[in-house]
Amino acid sequence: MSFPRPGQALSTPAPRFLLDRIFLDANVLFSAAYLKNSRLGRLWRLEDAELLSSAFAVEQARRNLALDRRAALARLERLTLALKLLNPPRDLKLPAGVRLDFNDQPILLAAIHGKADFLLTGDGRHFGHLFGKRIEGAMVLRPAQYFQRRGRRRFPGRNHRLADHGQALDLVRG
Repeated sequence: MSFPRPGQALSTPAPRFLLDRIFLDANVLFSAAYLKNSRLGRLWRLEDAELLSSAFAVEQARRNLALDRRAALARLERLTLALKLLNPPRDLKLPAGVRLDFNDQPILLAAIHGKADFLLTGDGRHFGHLFGKRIEGAMVLRPAQYFQRRGRRRFPGRNHRLADHGQALDLVRG
């Protein structure tokens, strides 16, 4: 086996990490900006994820914050800087069999256009029938569902629910 000399490049490329491409709906953006210490802020701290959204979603969040909590608008602007904004072509249509309110279609279409792995939304009223389903590559989930799946994927076979963890500690001590 030969080792590279100082200054010589390694023959094997550095490992590439898979990134989750996560599309954020307007209500996720709104909620993340609404409270200074929102738990949704964890999304912006993920090192192995690319956060996506659309100008449409950002504008919806901005409009609702302007009505509800103007002080959070600056926080939304800061959060938006870390997003890759996508805008689907106007002629893009929903896949056959997918039903969605006209006002929510641009969200799913942008996620599909951006090749998102996940579309995170808290809108159970309009997206609830799609939760847990993969539409053209994008799995529609609530943010909490994403973090649950992420935990299972990162630590296969481990259950991270606090109640189970506490019971396991009792078994170890007992």
